[in-house]
Amino acid sequence: MPMYNSWVPERIRPWIYLLFAFLFQLSGGVYFSLNSHMMGATGLMREDIQLIAMFGVVGVNMPFPFIFRFKMRFTNRQLMINAAAVIIVCNILCLYVRSLPLLCAISYVAGFFKLCGTFECFSNIRLWISPRQDFGVFLPAIYIIILAAAPASNWTALWLTQTLGSWQAMHWLMCVLMLVVILSVYVLTHDFRFMPRVPLVSLDILGCLLWSAMMLEIIWLFTYGEYYNWWDSRIWREVLCALPVTIAVCLLRSRRIRHPYISFDIWQHWRMLPILGMFFVAEVMNATPHVMQNTLTGMLGFGWTTTKQLYLVEMAGAMAGCVFTIFWHRPLHQKYTRLLAVGLFVLVLHQVMMYFYVSQNLNMERLWLPTFLRTFGYAIFFSTMTLYLKDLIEFPAFLMALTVSGFIRNGVCESLCSGVYSYGLRLKLAEAMNRGLQSDIHQMVLTAVKESYGVVCIVGSVLFLLVLLYDAQPIRRSMFHMPGDQALLKRARRQLGNLVQWHG
Repeated sequence: MPMYNSWVPERIRPWIYLLFAFLFQLSGGVYFSLNSHMMGATGLMREDIQLIAMFGVVGVNMPFPFIFRFKMRFTNRQLMINAAAVIIVCNILCLYVRSLPLLCAISYVAGFFKLCGTFECFSNIRLWISPRQDFGVFLPAIYIIILAAAPASNWTALWLTQTLGSWQAMHWLMCVLMLVVILSVYVLTHDFRFMPRVPLVSLDILGCLLWSAMMLEIIWLFTYGEYYNWWDSRIWREVLCALPVTIAVCLLRSRRIRHPYISFDIWQHWRMLPILGMFFVAEVMNATPHVMQNTLTGMLGFGWTTTKQLYLVEMAGAMAGCVFTIFWHRPLHQKYTRLLAVGLFVLVLHQVMMYFYVSQNLNMERLWLPTFLRTFGYAIFFSTMTLYLKDLIEFPAFLMALTVSGFIRNGVCESLCSGVYSYGLRLKLAEAMNRGLQSDIHQMVLTAVKESYGVVCIVGSVLFLLVLLYDAQPIRRSMFHMPGDQALLKRARRQLGNLVQWHG
């Protein structure tokens, strides 16, 4: 790690960057667990807070096609200091800005630089995590940090709010932590370049904004669908009509310009649709707690203590799932499809357990095991599908493919599932009230939640059987391998020469 000053001990250098990556992942513009507290303080609706948070999730997904260009233009020191400084500014602005469009833009910028800082940390310790550049170890290892940081951030936000009595405490804590990152990087490192500086030319910033707008339109439709009563609202129909226009503009533009943000060839890749479908399955199975479990725990009167404990269980499950993935791939050397079947089986098992647990006598401790299984299975599925993506898509298109898969993973599917689950619960509740089967409103809600879990169990079981029947051998014969550092350096220099010649 040549960016460090010589007096910094070599043994602790990668651990410092690992800590920085975790701190970047803790950060954000708006924190999901503080929705109810922000609603009272800012006067915004629940849907508004959720939309602001989703802007941040979309922002995390968008830097991938630019990320290596940033790395070839700026030094490691510049990237990390600037990313931390932007996150500090965004957290401070979120405390005082009350305009919904401005808060959405701030959250998007915070998410964008959150990913930039995280990537810069992990890219410099890649050979420390896996000296042989084994991505079957590297990707699950970094997902230990990424997937565990989300519940850790929510737990920290709730704990600070409960302890200090202010939802703003989490924002100030992140400002302090990012300031520590800036000071540490400033003192411990110096500017170092591993290759000549590459100018930031041919970056399709407009394409990035257009694809972001496409994601955000979908998120808006399913976030505000219940509030506007779906098709009955004129503004909802207008956004729905604007969505295919935005998609068409994005696709046509990607075919006509020289360096598109997402190449049109990605969509013609025959492997992309099955991979996106599998990501969609995982997100559908993982999204049930956002509506059904929260409805159940809210009706039973579970408070902050229960929510904080479940966040800790989620963190443990995510870490255990990533460790299990590493163990499956390397010591056992088993196939991807078998591990996907294991992950999907655990996700279905969570739905089955919750189906039988739905009752008025449910206690807090019984939720621990289903929550652990859900995050355990999701971590397995998430890590393995990313490995599939890496092995099936050549490197120049891999970062674009990460962004395309993020269209499913980062916000869109979560909002879609939350909207559909909320709509389904409302229909089930209205049906129970019309039939007059129960006179108690609590029992009607329990019945609706139980029936919804039952539907998800049936769908998940069918998909699990399809995964068991899936033959992966024809795909496995055409896998690609991530090139080494020297090959990447030669390719970057060749591209630099082509860019200079083209612009000259």
